[in-house]
Amino acid sequence: MTASLTTNYLGLELANPILPGASPLGDDIDTVLKLEDAGAPAIVMRSVFEEQIALEQMAAHKHLDSHVDPEFSSAFPDTDVFALGLDDYLEQVRRIRARTQLKVIGSINGITPGGWIEYAKKIEQAGASALELNLYAVPSDPKRSAQELEAEQLVTVRDVVRAVKVPVAVKLSPYYSSLPHFVRGLEEAGAFGLVMFNRVYQADIDPVKLESQRTLHLSTSDELLLRLRWLAILSPQTKLDLSASGGAHTAIDVVKAIMAGAHAVQAVSSLLRNGPSHVRALIDGLKTFLETQEFASVGEMRGNMNRARSPNPQAYERSDYIHILQSWHGNVS
Repeated sequence: MTASLTTNYLGLELANPILPGASPLGDDIDTVLKLEDAGAPAIVMRSVFEEQIALEQMAAHKHLDSHVDPEFSSAFPDTDVFALGLDDYLEQVRRIRARTQLKVIGSINGITPGGWIEYAKKIEQAGASALELNLYAVPSDPKRSAQELEAEQLVTVRDVVRAVKVPVAVKLSPYYSSLPHFVRGLEEAGAFGLVMFNRVYQADIDPVKLESQRTLHLSTSDELLLRLRWLAILSPQTKLDLSASGGAHTAIDVVKAIMAGAHAVQAVSSLLRNGPSHVRALIDGLKTFLETQEFASVGEMRGNMNRARSPNPQAYERSDYIHILQSWHGNVS
């Protein structure tokens, strides 16, 4: 039996569910060509940031008005932080579309409504087949409630959806008091998909130099567990297409994410470690598993271990938390 790996994600029919996620992998056309040769059906571009777009708009304004407040300028990161300029980003989307058969999913990282949303139209016009909106917020103002912040984010989602004709997926962090409720709000705002989750990069501290340190650590398969829990909980109760992002390193990781309910699985760290050819290893491993376990297709396997269909749905809820805490039987020396 030959199993079908075909999946539908964000209105796109894909030959398999394994996507290179938002990362430097999309910056270089030679790398993109290698990813396509390895079997990737689509690629998610790295994010353009709300701050980056605002910086360019501010620079244009400063060119016309020399009285721009320098303190306002200092609130934004330096332009050298961003790997691709805005024009370069759009040109890279066009280049990938011209030289490959890959579906391109553009990405914008922003949380507040504003003029930067117009840039989403430019990504669409450059040839993107879908858009990923990355909502990465670090609440630090005690005067702003969770309800206020979430309402603002939903307005942003609604504005982006209205700005483009292509499907929009929203990429979230896991830190919402009631994630299912917020996901319902995303549906009402017009989102087509949900990506779980943003990796939350956190500063370390050098206690001798008294400095904060920015250190990038690639993920491991352990990070997949949080994604599995929420995929399993949300997949029976949302119409959104679901994508797992974070912790997909092996073919079995991909299998688990699909069983929990994922339509697509995004890989980044495993590709940065092992190179573009690792896409083929994930595809072949997924195909071997399906055929060995006698699944006719990815669709047949999808969601068979979610909260509605799992033989042990309590594994995703509070009762399993209690059991796990009581499971240690080792010796304490």
